[in-house]
Amino acid sequence: MTEAEILAEFRAAGALLEGHFILSSGLHSPTYLQCARVMMDPRRGARLCAALADRLRAAGIEADICVSPAMGGVIVGYELARQLGLPAVFTERVEGRFTFRRGFRLDPGARVLMVEDVVTTGLSSRECIETIAGAGGRTVAAACLVDRSGGKADLGVPLVPLIRLEVPVWASDSLPPELAAIPAVKPGSRGLRS
Repeated sequence: MTEAEILAEFRAAGALLEGHFILSSGLHSPTYLQCARVMMDPRRGARLCAALADRLRAAGIEADICVSPAMGGVIVGYELARQLGLPAVFTERVEGRFTFRRGFRLDPGARVLMVEDVVTTGLSSRECIETIAGAGGRTVAAACLVDRSGGKADLGVPLVPLIRLEVPVWASDSLPPELAAIPAVKPGSRGLRS
């Protein structure tokens, strides 16, 4: 899929939003990509994840299992795992920290593909990767639908995105006047970090 085709899928799903958004990192942005909306249509989700699976194969990434951080990565992780013929599990926050629950576990030394929906700063991804290591897995790579860091997020492992965008972000005390003039909306799935 081309970048234009990928963005067309997001627009068709009403998942590419413009305005003033507070991201889960606490940073502010004029653009928000709501992957939950793009994954609402199973056919659209399958098309996007098939294209991402092709990129992973082309990069020579081989894994035994996909692990995603809840909530945003769960559906993407499941569909990508389905496309790759792998099992899929996820981590959840318990008292602010990711952990495996629901009987999920990793075989010692399992090669793990960590799957996210959107990577901005990489904080959730790095936390998930730490949880994978603590459970005995070895993260060989990360994948996401959207890398909105423009390739700047360092996860400590290779990151394979379906699309890479450089979307500006600002701290709340350094907003440009045009963004500060718009009321902020927080569309994400978790609270602000201090």
